[in-house]
Amino acid sequence: MPALETGQVWEMANSNLRIGLIGKTLVHYKHYKGTSPRASVSLTGKAALKEYLVKHKAVLSKEKAPPSKSLTGRRAPTAVSA
Repeated sequence: MPALETGQVWEMANSNLRIGLIGKTLVHYKHYKGTSPRASVSLTGKAALKEYLVKHKAVLSKEKAPPSKSLTGRRAPTAVSA
């Protein structure tokens, strides 16, 4: 099994799982049906997520999903003139 990386999309029989942020031991992910990732963000341990992917015979998609707007960065501060 390949290492988990930010932006990976794993395809399963009825659903997809998109990896968000990865920490030392925890992973943020979205588990959704179809092609639109409109699910809430979930949090689990790396080992548990890998077991889940193996159990459900997940296949790594060839394309990485574009980063969501919430993960792309912060807005630049704007100058306020008085």
